[in-house]
Amino acid sequence: MVRIFCAAARGPATFLFLVFALALLSACGTTGSGANRAGRGGGNANEAIPDAGPVVTITTSRVEARPIPAYISATGSLVANETSDVAPKAAGKVANVYANVGQFIGQGALIAKIDDRDARLQLAGAQARVNQQIAAVRQAEARLGLSPNGSFNATAIPEVRAANASFEQAQAELRQAEANERRYRELVQTGDVAVITYEQFRTNRDTARARLNTARQQLEAAANAARQNNQAIRSAEAAVAAARTEVGAAEQALADTNVRAPFPGFVSARPVAVGEYVSSATVIATILRTNPIKIQLQISEADVPAVTIGRGVSVQVDAYKDRSFAGTVTAVNPAIDPASRSAVVEASIENSDNALRSGMFGTARITREGGGTGVFVPKTAVYNDQATQSYRAFVIVDGVAKLRVLQIGTEEGDFIQILNGVNPDEIVATSNLEQLYEGARVAS
Repeated sequence: MVRIFCAAARGPATFLFLVFALALLSACGTTGSGANRAGRGGGNANEAIPDAGPVVTITTSRVEARPIPAYISATGSLVANETSDVAPKAAGKVANVYANVGQFIGQGALIAKIDDRDARLQLAGAQARVNQQIAAVRQAEARLGLSPNGSFNATAIPEVRAANASFEQAQAELRQAEANERRYRELVQTGDVAVITYEQFRTNRDTARARLNTARQQLEAAANAARQNNQAIRSAEAAVAAARTEVGAAEQALADTNVRAPFPGFVSARPVAVGEYVSSATVIATILRTNPIKIQLQISEADVPAVTIGRGVSVQVDAYKDRSFAGTVTAVNPAIDPASRSAVVEASIENSDNALRSGMFGTARITREGGGTGVFVPKTAVYNDQATQSYRAFVIVDGVAKLRVLQIGTEEGDFIQILNGVNPDEIVATSNLEQLYEGARVAS
């Protein structure tokens, strides 16, 4: 400045030239100052000057490289593992309904009750017939002198014992008569007794023989009568068994008035109400078993050889966009649809919390042979920048945060696959991401 003012004293022309040069230098200085500011605020990302702001405390994690399987993508609908239209076994008027739509019920739970008045009357009649037949058995046993449930022995029956006693007496009388006949026959031969006397004893012998035959017949008749009475006991006992069978049938008819769930599940429909008359063809309720739940997928003809039973399946539905459901292939239809050139694959999915519902549309990935390596970071390391509509992460290099824009892939548990943006073994921040920026100093 001193030189400029000194030069101004040499002449007006020289002074004007110097004033113009000074103005030009001032303009250049202003432009350079703006460039310096631009260099501090943005400039080349590779030459960013670390911010001198406060140190941000963070947690970190290492970027992992993991093997990832190959997939077959498919879509399909979720269906209940089992669906049952429950109908009553007995026809009648609905007395009560215990289940409502949407309610979860266990196996054997009471859904509805049919009026059971007639069934109870039938059961009472059958029980009465059982008692009647038991009385007939006791009466038959009494005729034979048997105790209840006693064993049969014909010789122990009173009538048989009396007939046997008469038979034994007739045998004794016959032996005596035969002995007298022999003795008097010998006396006749020796001339000691008259013939007329002998003939009397011979007549007594013949009479004793006739009485013995009669006694034998009476004994056989008594034994046969006892056996017949014993058979009457057996017949009465069979009648008791038949009556008890009727009781069992009546009890079953009474039990059939209770409509119960065949398996645990949710009630999806209940089309009847109290007071309606139903038959064995009337649907009382529809029960869905949704744990596990099935998904029916359509896969192309070319992918059929790669899908086998037991393959892993990952399913996503619109209702839970941030969640994947794991399952396994349980069936592959052997037939190809000639119209769509595709086959139906069924997969079973665990659904213990009933998050998945029958009828939902799902997108699935079926694992297949092959695969590659993927880069994964914790979900907490990914920041969704709403201003730029992009996913970002901060890589930590020598205590300084470096901003990276990410292209994300699928989620696996607490980790997310990164298709582009970070490399394996790099260190990324996993907390306080909203406080970080390019060049921020960090401490962990």
